[in-house]
Amino acid sequence: MSAIRLLVLGSVRAHERAHGYQVRSDLESWGAHEWSTAKPGSVYHALKQMARQGLLAADEVAPSDAGGPPRTAYALTERGEAEYTDLLRAALAADHDARVDVVSAGLGLMTDLPRAEVLELLRRRAGHLEGWRASVVVHHDPHAPDHEEAGAVGEVLGFWVHSAESMTAWTRALIARIEGGAHVFAGEGSWRPAGLPDGEEAAAT
Repeated sequence: MSAIRLLVLGSVRAHERAHGYQVRSDLESWGAHEWSTAKPGSVYHALKQMARQGLLAADEVAPSDAGGPPRTAYALTERGEAEYTDLLRAALAADHDARVDVVSAGLGLMTDLPRAEVLELLRRRAGHLEGWRASVVVHHDPHAPDHEEAGAVGEVLGFWVHSAESMTAWTRALIARIEGGAHVFAGEGSWRPAGLPDGEEAAAT
């Protein structure tokens, strides 16, 4: 799965209709250029590619008062909305081998889904992580007294067990925060994504 596709679709959806610079500014305000491949060139490429695939509708709009050539504005099509939802769900329920930027994109956009659904998806991810840990421990338990006897390979397995444990703990803590009322999810009221200009409403969810 591509994080850039999820991020771009999420940004366009938040504006309902957005041009490339707006999407790029959104992603930069989210810090996505630091933890994903969301660089300027990849943002514009993703917009054009998804327009060709029918996920986005592209229209030329008049230039700003400052002048310049017309800009292309994008909006999600029905197929694009379905693709966005599928990608978001998959990112939140991702297995242990999912790319970190994909999981991060899903977490950053999770409020586009209902609270109950997000909780279900995150519990599924926690279950994946716990199952992965159990499968690794079968080969080597880094907490066992003879851990060092396994040599360097034991350190590798220990690294993965530690990763599984830390990711599971973080996911379970997030689940508890959401169960406790953290964040505003789809259907619960208005939500303003970072970077959305004042006076512009977020897409209805």
